Amino acid sequence: MAEETQTSQPRHGIADGPTIVPPGDTSESAVSEMAERPASAGSPAPETKHRFGVLRHRHFRNVWFAAFGSSVGTWMEHTGMQWALTTITLAPEWVGAGKPGAPIMAGYLAVAQMAPTLLLGIVGGIVADRVDRKKLLLISQFFLMVVAGVLTVATFTGHLTPTLLLALGATNGVLASFNIPAWQVLTPRLVPRNELTAAVTLNGIQFNLARVIGPALGGILMAQFGAGVLFTINTISFLGVILAVASTPAAPPPPRDGTSALGQVREAFSYCFTRRGPLMLILAISLFSLLGTPLLRMLPILVHEVYHKEEGTFGTMLAALGVGAVAGGFLMRLIPKWYPKHHLIPASMALGGASIAIFVTIEDSSIASLAMIIVGVFWLLSFNPAFAALQMLVEDRIRGRVMAVCNMISFGAMPVGTILCGSISQWVSGRSDSGFGTQVGVGVLSVLLTAVGIGMLTWRTPEIDGLKPGDPGYDKRPGLLRGITARAHRPAPSQT
Repeated sequence: MAEETQTSQPRHGIADGPTIVPPGDTSESAVSEMAERPASAGSPAPETKHRFGVLRHRHFRNVWFAAFGSSVGTWMEHTGMQWALTTITLAPEWVGAGKPGAPIMAGYLAVAQMAPTLLLGIVGGIVADRVDRKKLLLISQFFLMVVAGVLTVATFTGHLTPTLLLALGATNGVLASFNIPAWQVLTPRLVPRNELTAAVTLNGIQFNLARVIGPALGGILMAQFGAGVLFTINTISFLGVILAVASTPAAPPPPRDGTSALGQVREAFSYCFTRRGPLMLILAISLFSLLGTPLLRMLPILVHEVYHKEEGTFGTMLAALGVGAVAGGFLMRLIPKWYPKHHLIPASMALGGASIAIFVTIEDSSIASLAMIIVGVFWLLSFNPAFAALQMLVEDRIRGRVMAVCNMISFGAMPVGTILCGSISQWVSGRSDSGFGTQVGVGVLSVLLTAVGIGMLTWRTPEIDGLKPGDPGYDKRPGLLRGITARAHRPAPSQT
């Protein structure tokens, strides 16, 4: 089951952090050797143009292509699960029995999938900092494949129910608590530090290109053969990731300093909540998760009740979001290098909220699909730079735990946002018009997201980019226009 929040960090996807390679040496042996050093050591190598870019690193390339195939499977599964839950909970026999409505059930599924990460996320981070990350990733991937297989069998045998969906979602969430930190601390060993942003962007493109292909193809296949085919494809897709990860070098944990597990937890939370840069990045990621991602959970209800369309349109909508995110990945190349992340991230949050608000007011499915492309652009521009900036700020010895704290808070925010959205929907419409109520619920949260983005852009946090008082460009003077133009960071004409 896909995790919507990490556009560059899907369940079998990648979240890249930095490694350092000596200038001019980009061999795999150099990457592996230098990866043993903390990400904060030394200076990044000067940027060099290569024909294949970051994909020239063999292990990263193998994992990237395998993750792409698996992400396609993930989005197929996501499409099938969301549509299956919606059709069951909107059926007359379900509604007539007085059971929870479709918006609330969507919230319950989100809780089942995300709550384990909230409860166990820090445990997964500690484990990832104490064991071989490669082995942890292989084990978690295998059991995730087993869960996908159970979903497949249940569908073909006619035993797929909302209760089973919730149970499998919860099991998947427990496994993800260990799988995601393993990705986040393994992959920094596969690319040099100075290629971090390129790697994160490429992974965002990979994940969102899969968001285009998976739902679009999934909608076609589901209409013809049913959801079981989608779940089968996803189960098989795990094999590619397992083989690719198995071929990478060992990823032993950093040297232990004798700190107890409880001490490591305290250190991680202290790091996250006493340093302004990491704190504001985690806050930005979590607020978008809380206020923006409920759109994905409510999308099948909008398709069914507002557009009066079937699974093909649902797949098209998800694909449109992916098209926008892929476009956002390419648009990042047009953003001037001097434009800092502590301006870009809140601006993208504000525009992302505004684009979602516009989307939910549209009742024509074709126009709404075009609007969803715009949503996708700012979706990627909100999440990807935030994750890249966070990993740049965190040293290797504590990265697993810090990213686990971020996962706990952001993944915990998603079901809270979905339940909040579903509650607003049911309060507005009762059980008579869940489509209109869902539009209101998503719209209210998106307006709040826009306000949050504007506030963070007005009162900025230069520490997100590693700036300290006295550094050139360290500007905290409030002002929305100053936030948009970032004029304190603009180079002089002679430097452009």
